[in-house]
Amino acid sequence: MTEQDDRPRSGPGSGKTASHEIGQPLDALSVAEFDARIALLRDEIERLERARAAKAASRAAADAFFKK
Repeated sequence: MTEQDDRPRSGPGSGKTASHEIGQPLDALSVAEFDARIALLRDEIERLERARAAKAASRAAADAFFKK
């Protein structure tokens, strides 16, 4: 699996990577683009939460092993 495999996509199987830059101007976006970006950001938050949970579990296991 490559780093690119974890990136959110703009549509199912589209092969096109969607993006959103924090702080970018929003004036030119349509309602559909807002919806797509909100979905993208929600997916990214879920991915970050999963990675954080995995990291915390790994840390807890290491702490438990070395504290005996």
